[in-house]
Amino acid sequence: MPAYLIVQIKVTRPESWSDYRAAVGPLAQRFGGRYLIRGAEVEVLEGSHDGRRLVVFEFPTMEAIHSFWDSPAYSELKKLRAGAGELDVWAVPGVQVSP
Repeated sequence: MPAYLIVQIKVTRPESWSDYRAAVGPLAQRFGGRYLIRGAEVEVLEGSHDGRRLVVFEFPTMEAIHSFWDSPAYSELKKLRAGAGELDVWAVPGVQVSP
């Protein structure tokens, strides 16, 4: 069952963020992840949005998300983003779709 990694980002140092951004997508792909949303403008239909960027990855399973997140390679990427942005990150399982 697919699972989703949802990230809200406030970039605080754009010059340092670009290396992280360039590397995270290809690394996610190695674990079966792919972008569904990547920093697109959020249109508020109800409620509010705090202006942060929104990124959504789809992975094949929750286990794949954890394999990516806990990998030594991602630990190295986290060092690239240190001090360059503030993130909230959530992992959410998808729903089983019946035919």
